[in-house]
Amino acid sequence: MFISDFKGDFDKVIEYLKTDIAGLRTGRANSAMVESIMVEAYGTHQGLKAVASIMIQDAKTIILEPWDKSILANVEKGIRDSGLGINPQNDGRIIRLALPELTSERRTELTKVLHTKLEAARISIRKVREEVRELVMAEEKDSNIGEDEKFKLLDDVDKMVKDYNEKIKEIGEQKEQEINTV
Repeated sequence: MFISDFKGDFDKVIEYLKTDIAGLRTGRANSAMVESIMVEAYGTHQGLKAVASIMIQDAKTIILEPWDKSILANVEKGIRDSGLGINPQNDGRIIRLALPELTSERRTELTKVLHTKLEAARISIRKVREEVRELVMAEEKDSNIGEDEKFKLLDDVDKMVKDYNEKIKEIGEQKEQEINTV
């Protein structure tokens, strides 16, 4: 039994965190902000990236070009209903999203959301740690490993958790800096 066998579980938490906070709006246009917006198309709800191309025109503008022009109104409705707080401009061929400047209140609100997501990632890391600890304890109880090896494995798990919590902290600081950059 090696602690490195569980590295993939820790990595999944980090990857999920990165994709989860990518949608948080910063001062710059980012396709991740709109990719997961659900749009009604052809009788089902689909992600925006499945029905339209997403282009970044400049730092404050996102251009959406639906592949089928008949769903243009549905894409526009999906954006309005998404809660992004952006008013889409439909010219009959493309939809333009002009991102307004973030207010200081909105930046504070986004920072709070970021901290909530970071804490959820830390909790997930702790859950993985507890699973590993339970396995180590069970191995010792079954006499598959000795007490010294148990303590070494538990120490290795704690070091790995500390490293991953440090990664979460770095990711959070970087995203917070992006949010607060005017």
